[in-house]
Amino acid sequence: MVTDVDEDAEDTGSTLPRRQLGRLLRDARTAAGLSLESSARLMDWGKATLSRLENGKTEKVRARDLQALAELYVVSADDLEAWKELAAQAPVRSWLRTYSDVLTTKFNTYVQLESAASELAIFQPLVFPGLLQTHAYADAMNRSTQPRLPDEDLDRLAALRTQRQHLITRARQPTRLLVVVHENVTRTVVGGSAVMADQLRHVADMGTRENVEIRLLPYHVGFPTGRVFPPFIVLTFPKDAQGKPVEPSVVYAESFTGDTYLEKREDVQRFRRAFRAVSQAALDVGPSRIRLREIARSFENER
Repeated sequence: MVTDVDEDAEDTGSTLPRRQLGRLLRDARTAAGLSLESSARLMDWGKATLSRLENGKTEKVRARDLQALAELYVVSADDLEAWKELAAQAPVRSWLRTYSDVLTTKFNTYVQLESAASELAIFQPLVFPGLLQTHAYADAMNRSTQPRLPDEDLDRLAALRTQRQHLITRARQPTRLLVVVHENVTRTVVGGSAVMADQLRHVADMGTRENVEIRLLPYHVGFPTGRVFPPFIVLTFPKDAQGKPVEPSVVYAESFTGDTYLEKREDVQRFRRAFRAVSQAALDVGPSRIRLREIARSFENER
């Protein structure tokens, strides 16, 4: 079951766009070989000023300060443009990040959050989640959704998607993965019968891992919450030495126009309740594995 986090301990006084900007600034400083102290001194700032900026706790970020940091760290014009775009976002606890060439190609906010999370609770009514996709399934998805990309780029995209599975297969502190997939996902053909058979078996096999729980939501249960909602992911982060989450929990939902990130406590809790509802209505993990293997056999019989 999804972790019930003490939300009172999650308010860090920052927002996701500010934290994302801070991460990029910190990465640029580190790449330039500069310490926090030396960078602050070269900017004629106090150390605390730069620290607050890198920790996402500066409410108003000035464009001229970003320009000066870009010159100090010798970053590209694209990097600076991405910084300014993040700084322009209002410091509120919901963020609709529309797709732009700069942020989409260079800075995948979700992947960075995913790599830092200790638990991912995923509801997916359309396709298998990226962390559970085989290379062949991911490749077929990419070729369908991005047909104009050259084969080399498509192969690399599929490889990157499957490489992300290291988060849940690594020996040391693997990410806890809780997934509910609608039965529709198992019937929507991606790449043909052979690809689907292998994909279904792969998901069933992944569900045998101690840190992974996969449940199948059957057609006959209807709408467990009484509402229709899109795919979503609740990301929960590990705690620091003081027992506080290193980052507030975030809800991620992807749409045709962009990514939505929700951080307000009531929003996160609402999605946690929705995930519990679909989990309770779904088949248990054992019967789900059995059903996934049965559907895989049905695809094999179509070969």
